[in-house]
Amino acid sequence: MALQNIGASNRDDAFYRYKMPRMITKIEGRGNGIKTNVVNMVEIAKALARPASYTTKYFGCELGAQSKFDEKTGTSHVNGAHDTAKLAGLLENFIKKYVQCYGCGNPETEIIITKTQMLNLKCAACGFVSDVDMRDKLTTFILKNPPEQKKSAKEKKALRRADKEQLKEGQIADEEQKKLKKEAAKKKGTSGSKVSSKKRTSGSDEDHSPTRSQGDGMDQAADDDDDVQWQTDTSIEAAKKRIEEQLSAVTADMVMLNTTEEKKKSPPKSPEREKKAEAKSENGVDDVHGKLVDEIKQSLKAGSSASQLKTLFGTLCGTPQEKMDALLEALFEGVGKGFAKEVNKKIKYISEATKAEGSQLVLLRGFESFCGKANPDATKEVALVLKSLYDEDVLEEEYIMKWYQEGLSGKAKSSPIWKNIKPFIEWLQSAESETEEE
Repeated sequence: MALQNIGASNRDDAFYRYKMPRMITKIEGRGNGIKTNVVNMVEIAKALARPASYTTKYFGCELGAQSKFDEKTGTSHVNGAHDTAKLAGLLENFIKKYVQCYGCGNPETEIIITKTQMLNLKCAACGFVSDVDMRDKLTTFILKNPPEQKKSAKEKKALRRADKEQLKEGQIADEEQKKLKKEAAKKKGTSGSKVSSKKRTSGSDEDHSPTRSQGDGMDQAADDDDDVQWQTDTSIEAAKKRIEEQLSAVTADMVMLNTTEEKKKSPPKSPEREKKAEAKSENGVDDVHGKLVDEIKQSLKAGSSASQLKTLFGTLCGTPQEKMDALLEALFEGVGKGFAKEVNKKIKYISEATKAEGSQLVLLRGFESFCGKANPDATKEVALVLKSLYDEDVLEEEYIMKWYQEGLSGKAKSSPIWKNIKPFIEWLQSAESETEEE
């Protein structure tokens, strides 16, 4: 819909903010029943903040013809065939008399009927009160049909207070409903865990029992299945445990006998052969490690993001530990002092590389090997590195403690890294004890 500035004096002002739609008229009927319908009279009246009946009546008074505005349908009719330009000119006169302030010309005015039955225009912009000429025919119509009075400041405040109170009550009710839902979910979760534990302890006896009743708590089982998440541990340690449980004592002894016999059959290696084999294996490991480091460095030089490096990390050949060692070397090669700052700068790459299961221990072991190769300055800042990674939720307390215990009981227990991270480990243990006490 095309818009124009309110008031003929503001027609050429491109930055004037008071707008109204252009008038659209339509001639209807024939002969004595011909009428002019102002199609968008409701939109024009809204823009002027005046009732549509006022403008329609003003057209009738000025043209000397009957005019009618239907409140139900919103149609505005003036008897006779009238041009759009003629009605638009009359509308401009209406704006000058009953809309624009006589002082500043602003259309933000309000019609006020005084006690002496006089009409005034009160400007909201400058506060000027204009006296309307009471000789105009439309004034009698306005006195008989006064405009809706705007609410006073006190009434507005009361409404705002009521709205705020309703909002507060609604928020309180919402919080109570959330609490009830959480309590219900917790109850369901505890019941689901009990049912799942019963299923696991019962084992296959319940599955193979022929007299099992099918109608015994079908709805409860459906609800419990929604809460219980069935998972199988596919790690190497879990697989070993399952194999040990399945094997009987006799079969385990047989397996041990076979392995000892194979060892006896294999001829003893000479020390020269062992040295050659170790050298070959070391050279092979170094070659693989160097290739991985070069590939990661090339991707970093190309400006790859953390997500892109993660996809590359998944396509690289090698074990997870080899890939993690290569990543740390590519990111922090030659870094001694300021190792913690460099880790904070490139923490996005580390967090993306540790999103897989079991990758946190791999990362910690990678730091151990990296600090063993690097100068002692990097080893001194390992505690700060672990603290920042712990704060950013990249490392969890469980895996840090497990790695620390493995290091103290392993071959590299004399490494200075354990002395440097001991204060951080003590801080973790004290924080854990405080949370348990709370």
